[in-house]
Amino acid sequence: MLSGLRVLDMASLAAAPLAATYLGEFGADVIKVEQPQGGDSIRGWGVQKDGVGLMWKSVGRNKRSVTVDLRKEDGQALVRALAKECDVVIANTRPHTLTKWGLDYAALAAENPKLVMLHVTGFGLSGPKSTRPGFGTLGEAMSGFAHTTGEADGPPTLPAFMLADGVASLNAAYAIMMALYHRDVHGSNGQLIDINLVDPLARLLEQSLLTYDQTGVVPERAGNRWNISAPRNTYKTKDDKWLAMSGSAPSIALRVFRAIGRDDLAEHPDFSDPQRRLTRVVEVDEIVAEWVSQQTLTEAMRVFEEREIAAAPVYDISDLVDDEQMKARQVFVRIDDAELESMLVQAPVPRFSDNAGIVDTLGPKLGEHTDEVLTEVLGFDEARISDLRQRQII
Repeated sequence: MLSGLRVLDMASLAAAPLAATYLGEFGADVIKVEQPQGGDSIRGWGVQKDGVGLMWKSVGRNKRSVTVDLRKEDGQALVRALAKECDVVIANTRPHTLTKWGLDYAALAAENPKLVMLHVTGFGLSGPKSTRPGFGTLGEAMSGFAHTTGEADGPPTLPAFMLADGVASLNAAYAIMMALYHRDVHGSNGQLIDINLVDPLARLLEQSLLTYDQTGVVPERAGNRWNISAPRNTYKTKDDKWLAMSGSAPSIALRVFRAIGRDDLAEHPDFSDPQRRLTRVVEVDEIVAEWVSQQTLTEAMRVFEEREIAAAPVYDISDLVDDEQMKARQVFVRIDDAELESMLVQAPVPRFSDNAGIVDTLGPKLGEHTDEVLTEVLGFDEARISDLRQRQII
């Protein structure tokens, strides 16, 4: 789908490189620029096996690794030359550093007006915090996520995965495609895309904003409950497993009551009316929890599935991998790899009727494609590449 699109990924860690990963899954040629010493920080982030970063292997899928020392003028010039041959440049270096290196949007667009550049930062390219470094944890805190997550009497809770980075990367990927559409369909130049780690996650928490603006109420932590829906919680089964349930649609809640043998609640105005039911959410939870506690997970899920109730088991990763739905849709694919022999990774998420996403390779070794890219993209000969290497530019 994106064959012919060339992307220069000179970012590190998660949000910005993930946006490049999504483009690579659908055919874009993604050239990953890394520092010769250590490369992208995500290579050493998280769980390692035999010195190989597992998260890097997935985020680096379908990419070609080129090492360039961006702290040296000749290295900066080399990246500018590569950017001139690309459709998209992705960066997350602090703005003043990019400007100092001559790798900011203004400098690159002067040489390549059609260039679309994504710049991911902690807080955005404008405003009083624009120069501050930022990580996903800060986005999860400032967006309001941590404040609304956790038990009512417990502390604000952070996720055990890169939530803010992941949400930002999805916003970034579709923003890139919109900028390319605008460029190609309307015949315009490229443009700069400003994505940070706070705004995208805050957008998903907009219910808090709307509530505060219109009622003055600041939503507080309520565990697994949500003050717009009941029943909505996780419930423990007789065999010490858990299931989750959502009664967001009014009809679902009534089906729950009937499924657990409480037809009387389905007819009672305090439980059948969605808004009045919220005032008795504790009682609703206790009734559902009591019924679930007397069933095994299999028994409870059988009843709920037969009654078309929105419920699902709470899976750990082993359960997810073994699930029949995941297997039928080939959500996880095993990819051969020279360093790890093979690894199970998640397949590209979007499904198209006429095109399929790909995972050709996992994250490459540092600098594995330097000679190949400089020869193919810039036409460098062996002598010139050797000179760059001797001077430790690459």
